[in-house]
Amino acid sequence: MLERPPPDMLDFSSLLLAAALSGVCLSVTMFAIWATAPRARFVLTVACGILVLVAHVILFWHYTREPDPLLCQVALALLSLGFLIICISAMQYLGMPDHRRAIAPTFAAMAIGAAVTFMGLDGIGFVITYATVTALLSTIGAMFWINGSHDRRILLVVSFLSGTCALSFALCGVVLMTKGQWTLGVAPDNWAERLNSVVAVACMTGLGALTLSLHHLQAQIELKAETMTDPLTGLMNRRGLMSLYGECTFGPFMAIVMFDLDHFKRTNDIYGHPVGDQVLCRFAAVIRKYARTGVDAFRLGGEEFAIVMSRMTEERAYDLASKIGVAFGTEIVPTPLGPLRSTVSGGIGFGEADGSTLDEVLARADSMLYAAKRAGRNCVISRKGMDKADPVKPALRSA
Repeated sequence: MLERPPPDMLDFSSLLLAAALSGVCLSVTMFAIWATAPRARFVLTVACGILVLVAHVILFWHYTREPDPLLCQVALALLSLGFLIICISAMQYLGMPDHRRAIAPTFAAMAIGAAVTFMGLDGIGFVITYATVTALLSTIGAMFWINGSHDRRILLVVSFLSGTCALSFALCGVVLMTKGQWTLGVAPDNWAERLNSVVAVACMTGLGALTLSLHHLQAQIELKAETMTDPLTGLMNRRGLMSLYGECTFGPFMAIVMFDLDHFKRTNDIYGHPVGDQVLCRFAAVIRKYARTGVDAFRLGGEEFAIVMSRMTEERAYDLASKIGVAFGTEIVPTPLGPLRSTVSGGIGFGEADGSTLDEVLARADSMLYAAKRAGRNCVISRKGMDKADPVKPALRSA
């Protein structure tokens, strides 16, 4: 059995207790934030993970004073579990739902570590735990760097702190393996452990603070998204159109199609506004069905919709807009007065070779839309006055 030299208990204990106190305060703050914003589930998960790590710190502090094999197993398990929960919180924030990719390997490593520690090979148990934590922290850093879509400066700091903390745990495991310390009986004590104590506390404090920053950033993004989204159909609204394309220069292969549901006021008058809302949602669903890369859809207000298309010839734009119109004509909305079919008219406006503004292309599309209305509705017309699309089958109860 290796004998551990008397540690500097004042410094070591102070560091551990300070880390535990800092972790408790940070988790309480996160619980309070989550209580005011329940949709931010990743904040709640981080708070839980930090509390688990606080429990690990307290048990490990007891273990340094009174070594016990069972206490060692529990402390090591809590260390892996705490970082697993934090890894899951990162997956929640980044919208990665398959948590099993992290959970299954971590629990397998925890089981192996507990088994070898129970057999007296606690040094191997520490090595396995350090390797598990290194893998989890490395995964967090990689996920944020690869999948993050927000401020790259914040993501760089998150990746750096995660990587630094992972390296400090890896060094602890390497030192134990280099010295061949497979059986300890006490908490390991070497330069890597002391370095890890400082680095882990600093990095976890920094990651906790960055979690608050990421929550604030996500809240801003969600608020902006809400202001640019039509609450009925879920499409972007006119503000979203201006935000995305207000400063855009439209060339000859960029187009806007404006749609207007035919006789929509009559639909509301005869069938009622709830049915009218269903018709609007059905048309939005048809647009989504035919959406593709380079096609953005918007509800401009009332029964007016628009789609912006990039990298489109006039023939392809006309074909896509016509398919949307025909597909919508086959949609049936059940009503107390019987099944209802509606139709839509569309007009296409293109940019010019020397560049056009959003307002100019909207004006061209609007002009073509009125031409489609004058042509009898239920058709799409482009700037070249192409023939209207084939009409849909006769409506059962047409608006």
